[in-house]
Amino acid sequence: MSTPLRLLMVEDNDDDAQLVLVKLRRAGYAPDYLRVDSEADMRAALRERDWQIVVSDYAMPGFSGLKALHILREHNSDIPFILVSGTVGEEIAVEAMRNGANDYIMKDNLVRLVPAIERELRESRDRADRRRAEEALFQERERALITLHSIGDGVITTDAEGRVDYMNPVAENVTGWSYSEAQGYPLTEVLPLINESTRQPVESPANISLRSGRVVNLSEQCMIVNRSGQEFHIEDSAAPIFDRDNSVIGAVLVFHDITRERRMAHQMNWQATHDTLTGLANRDEFADRLANLLAGVAGNSQREHALLYLDLDQFKVVNDTCGHAAGDELLKQLSRTLRSHVPASASLARLGGDEFGVLLENVDLAQAREAANRLLEAIGNFTFQWEDRRFDVGVSIGVVPIQRDTKSASFVLSAADVACYVAKDSGRNRVHVYEDSDIDLGERHSEMHWVSRIKEALEDNRFVLFRQAITPLQDDEVTPHYELLIRLLDKDGRIVPPGAFIPAAERYNLMNAVDRWVIDAAFSHLSVAQQQGDTGIYSLNLSGNSLNDEDLPNYIQQKISQYKIRTGQLCFEITETAAVFNLDKASHMIHSLKQLGCRFSLDDFGSGLSSFSYLKNLPVDFLKIDGSFVKDMNTNPMNRAIVEAIHQVGHALSIRTIAEFVENQDIVNLLRDIGVDFAQGYHFSKPEPLADDENVVPIHRKA
Repeated sequence: MSTPLRLLMVEDNDDDAQLVLVKLRRAGYAPDYLRVDSEADMRAALRERDWQIVVSDYAMPGFSGLKALHILREHNSDIPFILVSGTVGEEIAVEAMRNGANDYIMKDNLVRLVPAIERELRESRDRADRRRAEEALFQERERALITLHSIGDGVITTDAEGRVDYMNPVAENVTGWSYSEAQGYPLTEVLPLINESTRQPVESPANISLRSGRVVNLSEQCMIVNRSGQEFHIEDSAAPIFDRDNSVIGAVLVFHDITRERRMAHQMNWQATHDTLTGLANRDEFADRLANLLAGVAGNSQREHALLYLDLDQFKVVNDTCGHAAGDELLKQLSRTLRSHVPASASLARLGGDEFGVLLENVDLAQAREAANRLLEAIGNFTFQWEDRRFDVGVSIGVVPIQRDTKSASFVLSAADVACYVAKDSGRNRVHVYEDSDIDLGERHSEMHWVSRIKEALEDNRFVLFRQAITPLQDDEVTPHYELLIRLLDKDGRIVPPGAFIPAAERYNLMNAVDRWVIDAAFSHLSVAQQQGDTGIYSLNLSGNSLNDEDLPNYIQQKISQYKIRTGQLCFEITETAAVFNLDKASHMIHSLKQLGCRFSLDDFGSGLSSFSYLKNLPVDFLKIDGSFVKDMNTNPMNRAIVEAIHQVGHALSIRTIAEFVENQDIVNLLRDIGVDFAQGYHFSKPEPLADDENVVPIHRKA
């Protein structure tokens, strides 16, 4: 089968052209040829076809082989050109070869023509293959360079000795070196790494990779101080570069500039642990440092520390008379004063509005007292100027020693607060070291804080009612039964449980006002609920203080008339303890309210003062068995016996029984076996917000 050959012949003699064609056909070629003998025809032929080879005569009328060679090289430098002539001399042949001819052949020796054409075609194919490979390699290199120039990571490559041979623009920006400057320099000079915390030099992962022949990720927090003095935090890794023989010939280092992320992380961490106004540590950070200090003390009985709790004595005067801007400026100035008088090893924090804490390490009590007196003196010498007014500021300081037997961080903070309160209570502007006998005074101090909060909640109507179902256990009882429970809604919208504020309300005679708020709010709700068909029984708690309120029955009667309440749905609860201590008044209260049609329940029965005999004088409708006996009666036979005894006495007096703290089905089954009438506890329901007057939207969604 003949091999196609696209042949352009520059020849004015057709016989000579045919002679060439005969030689090619005999050699197995099928020439697809065109013969031209002028410059114009040759240019046209080159434009129209893609030729594999050009065979040209040397001397033609008005045209020459050298001219044809010149035209071909203008058009394509790679198409083989063979000069075939009968007259060309050696001098002309040399000139032709110098100008780009591939070979020259005498017409009287055409036996060389076919081998020369085959050689040139073969070399032309080789050149084309090389060009394609080179072009592919060039394109691959260009793509790689463009990629490396475009990515956000810094890239540096080195030779086998760790000298830089490439770096992209990101690497240039971080290192402060240009590509041309860095070439040939050791990587350790161009990218000197240091540890972020210790500032000590860190070995480049590229050097480790060159040495080990493996990929290396740098685990340390690294940074670079470049040749311009700029600091960059980076994360980097390196990989070895291998040749065909699997020998390491270099390394590539890739690093990511995380300076912005690190600064943001530092800023967020600072904001989470510091007070934004004063720049001091905040309460959470101070508590963490205190806990860490306590952990160290626990393992070393010889170490002693101390906590100082500072409360400014005149801050409120500045705030109230000059405004919050003045108060903020006072706190900032005082913070600087405190910082200048606190040892560098101590932790200084703002714990609250005008409260500060100082954690003194490795000091005994005498040294701590001395430090507190220095702060007392420094603040005593401090004068605050705001516009045309001057203020002297005092401080009360509580001191708590921290030793091996110190209980916990919360105890230390609480004790310090108490000691500070004692200092204030003793005349202000003084230091007081905490003593165990301070605790009672501290509890009263804590309760007094609640007094103002309770009064504010009453004024702002920030109490809310919850209800918890009381579930029938026997088939003969179908009337819904609920207990109404009070919660306080603080200024931040959080629910405060009664255990936090009721003791203070009882101690400072605020429970009467709280009970009246409950009665008014509950009756307001019931007036709407009854109109909508509600027939449930609602239990309202009355405190021991309210038993002494002779006007309370009249108040309740007025509210019943005001809200038009069906009294059969009302049940009032008093605790057994309150009833026993106020037996006559409790009996009077119960009889008064029962005359109105209300029911009565005795709460927490069996909790410590129970004597079944007094039940004869208290005509209550329900006995609520104290939950301390109920919650484990399925595992404690004694408690089960107590529950059974209370129930039997109650039923003997025609009093229905209610078990509190019912938390599982086993207890429910036991109560049913005993015959207890009702159960109340998380097994059936948790306290839930009571609906508002529209009976649709809950007052608050969290129990």
